[in-house]
Amino acid sequence: MGYNSYMDLRLKVTDYEMTPETSAYLDAKLEDIGKLLGHADRCEVELGRAIGHSQQGKVWKAEIVVLHEGDRFRAIAQEESVTAAIDIVKDEILQQLRKHKGRTTTMSRRVGLRIKNWMRFGKE
Repeated sequence: MGYNSYMDLRLKVTDYEMTPETSAYLDAKLEDIGKLLGHADRCEVELGRAIGHSQQGKVWKAEIVVLHEGDRFRAIAQEESVTAAIDIVKDEILQQLRKHKGRTTTMSRRVGLRIKNWMRFGKE
């Protein structure tokens, strides 16, 4: 397990027997997510067959829910293979986390600039 060992990870598998190859693939993808999360954050992953589907088409489902700094991020994908669903859901959750990080960084810079101007000039 190369991902952030402090991250609270919960894995649920539905109607699917996880193979060692799929487990290793999932660990590699969770490593990217773990880089953005801290020890107090939780990541819930669900893999399995999509309910109500036939044997053909997009029958595999992957879902990731991340609780990060009091915010909840969720991504779901249905694809023709488990690995394809994992790839899509990982990219989507990373996009959401990076967007959130950009917003919080921008907000803290704005607040810092206002405090600095207030300290320097006594006004905004």
